[in-house]
Amino acid sequence: MRDSLSKLQQLVVDATTEKKASNIILLDLRNRTDLTDYFLICSGNSKVQVQAIADNIHLKTSGTPYEVTAQEGYQQGNWVILDLGDMIVHIFLQEVRTHFDLERLWGDVPVIAAMSD
Repeated sequence: MRDSLSKLQQLVVDATTEKKASNIILLDLRNRTDLTDYFLICSGNSKVQVQAIADNIHLKTSGTPYEVTAQEGYQQGNWVILDLGDMIVHIFLQEVRTHFDLERLWGDVPVIAAMSD
């Protein structure tokens, strides 16, 4: 899979897997919205893990052309959104992810990568 992902995509996937994120999915939104090119959606098992995943993405992108430009939801730790320009990362508690079901809402867009635990 490494060969098929851009540097930004691989950087974020690596940052999430290092913190044991589960059910990682990367969606291609380029032909659907002007908001961003990609969504990466993943889950954590606790608020602390959700925050640790977000922290690791900040750490891994700091000083690169792909730094996080905006963040929402960190303090609550239920659903953290990180804006990296070309990619928006959604880090959910599993039960919150199930409730909002972004995969269903964007079900007609191409899936670039999907990794389960």
